[in-house]
Amino acid sequence: MRAAILGAGGQLGRALSLCLPGAVLLHLSDVDIADVAATSRFNWSQFDLVINTAAYTAVDKAETPEGRIAAWQVNAVGVANLVRAVRDRNLTFVHISSEYVFDGRALGPIPEDAPFSPLSAYGASKAAGDVAATLCASYYIVRTTWVIGEGANFVRTMLDLAAGGATPTVVADQVGRPTFAEDLASGIIALTTSHPEFGTYNITNTGDPASWADVARATFELAGRSPDDVADTTTAAYFAARPDAARRPLNSLLDLRKAAEAGVHLPPWRESLAAYVRKKRSAGDAG
Repeated sequence: MRAAILGAGGQLGRALSLCLPGAVLLHLSDVDIADVAATSRFNWSQFDLVINTAAYTAVDKAETPEGRIAAWQVNAVGVANLVRAVRDRNLTFVHISSEYVFDGRALGPIPEDAPFSPLSAYGASKAAGDVAATLCASYYIVRTTWVIGEGANFVRTMLDLAAGGATPTVVADQVGRPTFAEDLASGIIALTTSHPEFGTYNITNTGDPASWADVARATFELAGRSPDDVADTTTAAYFAARPDAARRPLNSLLDLRKAAEAGVHLPPWRESLAAYVRKKRSAGDAG
């Protein structure tokens, strides 16, 4: 399979590069997807599979005038430019989506076909990108949540705090599942090699639903700290002093049945968290 990975320097892009060692790794300096001419000029015909992990993910900065433009250029315009360039080339296009396209008011796991209702500029830009991706002839939209990989992320922050003796206060009313980049990369490869019907698939780690505070406590315990050292707070209280912050969905729990029926099943998040922490500690990396 001749594959290209866009956004190769990100957490998921790095994990995918390990799963597809022969893939061409593309960065913004190689092809600026926000530039329609640059995207059109690139030779996409050399690939069978194009995986777009490139995204503007600074959720709070996307609420600023400059950030709103930047988010839209990468997450919406960039996807539309890619689709325009690749849709008639008989290749498979994979685009990574987010639960931020929803408002988080659903009472249970959110299915793939739930109507979009983003709360933030970032969420709106991702929803627009999803719409654009559906215009490709052969596409998979992979919707995921709370990605943890190589780079700055929540678990690394908690490991640093645990190592430093901190006692953090963490939001306890946002519920979902962490998704570890290595597992997600394997899930994407499984999806593209098993060739189920094209469309949108929710793919996250499995296991019990958890809040950010639950994930923090599990991380602290694995790091040798008491989980009681993590205190709970609410989203409203946490962001009361941050009036410019983006609104977050309270329910990030995705329905995974469609992916499971396609043969894609990621490990429970607690197992992957334990493996992630062991790897970091064995490497002498607190976070």
